[in-house]
Amino acid sequence: MTRILLADDSPHAQRMGEQILTEEGFEVVTVSDGDSALLRLEDVDPDLVLADVEMPHRTGYEICQYVKLSPRHKHVRVILTAGVKDRLDEAEARRVEADGIVQKPFQASLLLGAVKPLAEMAVKERGSGPPPAAAAKRPAPRAPVVALVDPERVRAAVTVALDASLSGIIDEITEKVLIALGTR
Repeated sequence: MTRILLADDSPHAQRMGEQILTEEGFEVVTVSDGDSALLRLEDVDPDLVLADVEMPHRTGYEICQYVKLSPRHKHVRVILTAGVKDRLDEAEARRVEADGIVQKPFQASLLLGAVKPLAEMAVKERGSGPPPAAAAKRPAPRAPVVALVDPERVRAAVTVALDASLSGIIDEITEKVLIALGTR
């Protein structure tokens, strides 16, 4: 089974990503910061890493660079993820040799379209890869960078943000009304 390490400090992004990927048969391990991602990288031994560009402790760029420089993880593919409000530095993504970029909130078709071919390449390289010296001479196949912003995705991000804060707003207003009515 193909293993994916999903590193994102947003619980919502973790849940969405994990649900989409596990429904497609991937084994998914989630972590919520960059340091945890590097620690789990060793014991999970993933075929693919999804790393948010903005996380506590280490960024997705730093995780990608570590993976790409590690001889043990030569087969691992890295997709950087970025939310609508995150500043995505495409030059930095190229510099650290990211295999792809996917915008959040995750859309199943776009996420799977980026993950599946890269995961297949990683599994093939893991199982029947050439000796390390030969692998270094051959450039790794690249998936296209996926960085789309459309109105529906922006609307979905706004909806998620409102859903997350709506309960607190309702509680606060209710409390103020009760105080105004003299019941508190």
